[in-house]
Amino acid sequence: MIPGSPASRSQLAMMLTLADSRLPVGGHVHSGGVEQAVADRVVVDAESLARFLRLRVTTSGLVAASIAAAVTDGTLDVVAAEQETDARTPSAAARRASLAQGRGMLRLARRMWPEEDWAAHVPQTHLPVICGAIGRVSRLSGFHTALILAYTTMSGSATAGQRLLALDPADVAVIIADLGAECERVAAAAAVELADLSDPMLDVFAERHERREMPLFMS
Repeated sequence: MIPGSPASRSQLAMMLTLADSRLPVGGHVHSGGVEQAVADRVVVDAESLARFLRLRVTTSGLVAASIAAAVTDGTLDVVAAEQETDARTPSAAARRASLAQGRGMLRLARRMWPEEDWAAHVPQTHLPVICGAIGRVSRLSGFHTALILAYTTMSGSATAGQRLLALDPADVAVIIADLGAECERVAAAAAVELADLSDPMLDVFAERHERREMPLFMS
C-alpha cells in the first residue's frame, strides 16, 4: 500500500487523528464556554472545572455525538443532519462556532479523501455532521464516532480551563481520565438515538462570550 493512502489507514489511527487537538478543526482555539464560565466565576478551580466538563459532555456533547453517530451509521443524510443540528443548538453563537470548526474539519477531509464527494458540506457544515461523514468514510461505527465527539468536547474545554486558570496539568489529566467512563456512557446513548436536550447556562455563556472584547478563545 502507498503510505498515507486511504487503504493504509486503520480505524484506530483515524480515531486518534480525529481526537488530535492539532487538527485544522481549530479545537485548540475554542474553549466550549469555559472562558466565559471562568470570567463569570462559575469555574474557579479544578473541582468546578470538572463539574463544568461533566455538564458539557452530557448535554451539548451528547447532542453532537448523537448527530455524528447518526451520520456515520447512515440514519441521517447531510441535509437532515444540518437541520437537526441547527434545531438542537439554541444559541446562534454556538451554531457559528460549530460551523467554524466544521470548516476546518472539512478542509482536513478534502485533503485526506480527495476522491470523496464533499459537495453536500459546502458552503458550510456543522462540526458533528462532517465528523459523522468522516466516520462513515473511515468505516468507524456510530459508537466510535460518537466517542470521539464526546471525548473532544470534554478534553478541549479541559485544556482551555487549564490555561485560563493556570491549573496543574496533572490535575487536569486526572479530571479527563475520570470522565472517560462518562464519555463512553454518552457515546453509547448517542449511538442509539438522537438526543434533543440542552443547558440554558451553556447557551448564555456562548452568547456572552461572543460579545466579549478581545477574548483569548473564539468560543
